[in-house]
Amino acid sequence: MKTSTLDRAVIACAAMGLVGCATVGPNYVTPAVKTPATWQQLDAKGSTRTTGGENYDLSRWWLSLDDPLLSELIEKALSASPDLRSAQAKLRESRARRSVAAADRYPGVTASGSATRSRSSEKSGSGATANLFSAGFDASWELDIFGGVRRGVEAASADLEASTASLEDVQVTLAAEVAQSYLELRTLQKRLGIARDNLASQSETLQLTEWRSQAGLVSVQDVEQAHSNREQTKAQIPALETSLAEAEHRLELLLGETPGTLRERLAAVRELPALPAEVAVGIPAETLRQRPDVRGAERKLAAETARVGVAEAARYPSLKLSGSIGVEALTAGGLFGASAAKSSILGGITAPVFDAGKLRAQVEIQDAVREQALVAYQQSVLTALQEVENALVLLSRNQEREMALSTAVTAARSAAEMARQRYGAGLIDFQSVVDTERNVLSVEDTLAATRGDRLQSLVALYKALGGGWRHEGEQ
Repeated sequence: MKTSTLDRAVIACAAMGLVGCATVGPNYVTPAVKTPATWQQLDAKGSTRTTGGENYDLSRWWLSLDDPLLSELIEKALSASPDLRSAQAKLRESRARRSVAAADRYPGVTASGSATRSRSSEKSGSGATANLFSAGFDASWELDIFGGVRRGVEAASADLEASTASLEDVQVTLAAEVAQSYLELRTLQKRLGIARDNLASQSETLQLTEWRSQAGLVSVQDVEQAHSNREQTKAQIPALETSLAEAEHRLELLLGETPGTLRERLAAVRELPALPAEVAVGIPAETLRQRPDVRGAERKLAAETARVGVAEAARYPSLKLSGSIGVEALTAGGLFGASAAKSSILGGITAPVFDAGKLRAQVEIQDAVREQALVAYQQSVLTALQEVENALVLLSRNQEREMALSTAVTAARSAAEMARQRYGAGLIDFQSVVDTERNVLSVEDTLAATRGDRLQSLVALYKALGGGWRHEGEQ
C-alpha cells in the first residue's frame, strides 16, 4: 500500500505541474477605439448641454418628462414584458453553460455497486454456484495541459457577460419603445382633437353658407364647397382613430397585456409632456461605456477570441488519468474486511497524428469567426456614435420647426377669422374662406405632429445614449 500511495502522489504532482505549463491561443486585448472629444451636432444655442460625473444618470431618464402615467407604464414594462423575460431566461442559460464549462476543470467521480450470482456448467466446470459483491468509486480527469478547458471557461464567462449586456440592452430598448408608443398615442389624441375642433368650425361655416344661400346672397356652389370642405376634414378622423387604437395596442403588447386593458387609463386626453430645459448628453467615450449593445459586442469578441485557443488546444496531445478504489468480496459481509480493498490507476495519452488538416482548418474557421466579431464590435461603436449625432440634430431641428409652426398657427387662425368676417360682409368670395380653413387644419395638425416628433427625438437621444438600465449595486 505504501508503494501504491507513493506512486499516486508522484503522478498527481507531475499532473499539477503539467496543468500550468501552457495556454495556447491568443490572449484577448480590448481593441482600441477612437472617439471624438465631443458631439458634432450639439446645439450652439444651448438647448442641450454636456455633463458628466455623479449627475450623469440616465437609468431613469423618463422621470425628466414629469408624466406619472408614463413612468408607471415604463416601470411595469421593465418588470413584466415578454421581451424582458426572454432575455432573463437567456441569461440563466449562459450562467448554466459557464458552470458546465467550469466543471471540466475538475475530476469526475462516480459511485458504483454490483452483486452477481453465477453457476458454471456441469459439463465444462464444477457446476458450482458463486457470488460476487463489489462497491467503489471511479474517477477520471483529463488534464488541461494546453489550456483548452481554461479557454473554454474564458469563452463561457465572456458569453455570460454578453448575455448580461443583452438583458440591459433589452431594458434600454423596452423603455424607449414604451415611451415612443405613449407619446405617439398622446400626439394622435391631440391631432384628433384638432380635427374635431376644425370639423365643428367648418360645420358652423356650412350653416352660415346655407343661410346666406337661402337668403339669395350666395350661390348653391358655395354651399356645396363648404359641404365638401367639412366632409374632407371628417374623413381624416377615422384614420386618426385607427392609428390611435394601434398605438394603444402596441403599448399593451410591450407591457404583456391583452388588447383593451389600458383603454380606460389612456382615454383621458392629456397634453404632451414638456421637454426638460437641459438634456444631459455626456461625452462620446461615456456613451460607449454606457451602451449595453457596444459592451455586449465587445464581450462576444472576447468569447470568440478565447475559442480560438480551444480550437488550437485540440491539435495538441491530451493526457487522461483514471482510477478506482473500492471493495470486492464473495459475500456481502466480506465487503467490510481489510482484505476486500481494491484500487487501480491508469494514465493514457492521445495525440492527433493525421487528420488531413481538419484540426488546422477548425482553428482557421474560429479565427475567421473572431474577425467577424471584431468587425461587428467596430460597427457597433460607429452605429452608437451615429445614432447620438442623428438624435441631436433631430432634437435641435424639430425645436426650430416647432417655433416656426407656432407662429404660423397664430397667423393662420387670424387669417381664417378675418376671412369668415369679410365673407359674412360680402367682401370676398367663399373660396378664400375654404382656403384659410384648410390652412388652419393643416398647420395645426403639422404643429401637433412636430411637437410629438420633438419628444420622440428626445427619447431616441436617451436610447442612443444607452439610458434605461441601472448598474448592479446602484440604489
